[in-house]
Amino acid sequence: MHVAIVGAGVVGMTTAWRLASEGHEVTVLERRDGPGEETSFANGGQLSYSYVAPLAGPGVLSKVPGWLLRRDSPMRFRPSADPAQWRWLLAFARACNAGTSDATTRKLLRLAFHSRDLMQAFVHGDEARHEETLGHVPGGGFDFARRGKLIVHRDAAAFDAARRLLDYQASLGCEQLALDRDACVALEPALERIRGEIAGAIHTPSEEVGDCHRFCVALARLLQGRPAVQLRFGTRVTGLKRAGANGSTRVTGVHTADGDIDADAVVVAGGIGSVPLLRPTGVRPMLWPLKGYSITVPIADGMRAPHVSVTDFANKIVYARIGNTLRVAGMADLVRGGPTIDGERVAALAAQTHAVFGIGGGIEAGQDALQPWAGLRPATPSGLPLIGESRVRGLWLNLGHGALGFTLAMGSASLLADAMAGRESAMDARDFSALAA
Repeated sequence: MHVAIVGAGVVGMTTAWRLASEGHEVTVLERRDGPGEETSFANGGQLSYSYVAPLAGPGVLSKVPGWLLRRDSPMRFRPSADPAQWRWLLAFARACNAGTSDATTRKLLRLAFHSRDLMQAFVHGDEARHEETLGHVPGGGFDFARRGKLIVHRDAAAFDAARRLLDYQASLGCEQLALDRDACVALEPALERIRGEIAGAIHTPSEEVGDCHRFCVALARLLQGRPAVQLRFGTRVTGLKRAGANGSTRVTGVHTADGDIDADAVVVAGGIGSVPLLRPTGVRPMLWPLKGYSITVPIADGMRAPHVSVTDFANKIVYARIGNTLRVAGMADLVRGGPTIDGERVAALAAQTHAVFGIGGGIEAGQDALQPWAGLRPATPSGLPLIGESRVRGLWLNLGHGALGFTLAMGSASLLADAMAGRESAMDARDFSALAA
């Protein structure tokens, strides 16, 4: 079967890798000049399999007013006249309850653990022995490493609540430990600067990191060696080809600025840009961009950068050592517009990095050395991605992973491939059904 895949971010590239591995003819279409150059380019870098709880949690709505009043808030909201924004917000508010959040978390954990197993197989399997592609370097050519993760709590009540969740998380397959202040700093000495502010931390030894962009590039190099695969970068998809009428419409390929491409199936994995592409088919996924930011700080000799991945729970900022850099990421801006970089948000990340570790803040080599980035993370209100066949025959979706695209990509690609093959999957595909979009 010939499958056209729209989008070469981490979700699109893992989908291409999986389908090609199963013998399908695959054509990847991407408007950028290479893979992983938009939302996947400089994300948080954490493969955070045990921390997939959705943004729509039972305590979120009460925090929003306080967040909106802070200039350095982890969340910003700018209302627009777009009805889609208000529909998304209403659905998000409805999902902010314990029952929905717990059910979503269970589903996402199953997908995350499946992704973890597949990533381990990728890094340590046959692909890791391709010197010309993955380079025979530690981390499979994309600085993959198992560093573990610390969720650092500054508030005693928040830490107590996190500790109460340990047994529940363990029942779902998570292996975690609660650490007091001294144990936390003993594990990660770079946190010494804020020792007095730490109430405690939750440690998950199995969590991993990697460079998402370089992972996409590694997949592209592997795929380029396959005769049944075409990677068409710099190709803008202008529409979806359709045949039939009166309720029997079928997608038969794509229109591009360089001509039409016929396909037996089309997988749309283009992030937030997929919404206008899908609209003429009647498929309307409820996605909204959560704009996130990151800085990438070079680690010079003598810097006290963390080795363990760290999440500052109060400020919703993540820190991940990727090779010889420290990736700092956070923020969720519900705003219109593209991935333009807001200097104030970047400055907030730099200031927090300096406050916690004494590095960042533009002090070492000037603000340019911090490599600022912004990306639009395509999120559903519930936090569940849409994976599978749409209501239109021949049209498949792999969308809506929010901030978890890197974490969930391998499992999502596997789930989609299972559905396309009509075989039973490792999890219930109905949990991520795209039919309602």
